[in-house]
Amino acid sequence: MQMIAEKKHREDIVRYGKCLYERGFIAATDGNISVRLDAERLLVTPTCMCKGMMEPDDLVITDLDGRKIEGVRNVSSEVAMHVLIYRMRPEVHGIVHAHPPTATGFAAAHVALDEPLISEVVLTIGAVPLAEYACPGTPGLSESLRPLIPNHKAILMANHGVVAYGDDLEQAFMHMETVEHFAKIALVARTLGQPKVIAPEEVQKLEAIRARLEAARRADRHNVRTMEVKKTSA
Repeated sequence: MQMIAEKKHREDIVRYGKCLYERGFIAATDGNISVRLDAERLLVTPTCMCKGMMEPDDLVITDLDGRKIEGVRNVSSEVAMHVLIYRMRPEVHGIVHAHPPTATGFAAAHVALDEPLISEVVLTIGAVPLAEYACPGTPGLSESLRPLIPNHKAILMANHGVVAYGDDLEQAFMHMETVEHFAKIALVARTLGQPKVIAPEEVQKLEAIRARLEAARRADRHNVRTMEVKKTSA
């Protein structure tokens, strides 16, 4: 069962790495992706390799401190960012870090994507705050993210890029996609004039709906996992 799950996670990371590359969310050896395998292990993308050209065997297994346990290639120095998110958010099982151009442009301008401009964005990821600049791959980057991780699903990193996370890798990827889509809309709104935000009382209604949707999705996810276990053990 564990080997089957790991094989699928490897295939999923490779697939979403290609998706990020083909959408222009990363270039060259940019970005990194990870999945929580279990309580003690992470499956992460290697350093110095194009994430659109990986094979399943290129991935690296680390412990929850980011130390390599298994794999031919080396783990990214940015694994510390992933480790911090997994430690602070036990429900998170997938993380994507990328540099989608429009959202990264906001990060380079030190402008958060935290205005409630689009109802669908409020319903899915809510506000996307801006973490202060810190050198990639250093403890400072993790510290800049730390206060924002508990209450958000995606974060802009000043002069760097975006990190998004979710209950699984698919959701983390969708959150990354939503951030970039929202950034494009916000840029158009700013170009046309002063963006008009959704009223606070309406935002509260949307947030209540989001909470119900999240609870339903997690229940569905639990049911699917239970069925998979039963099929495997049958």
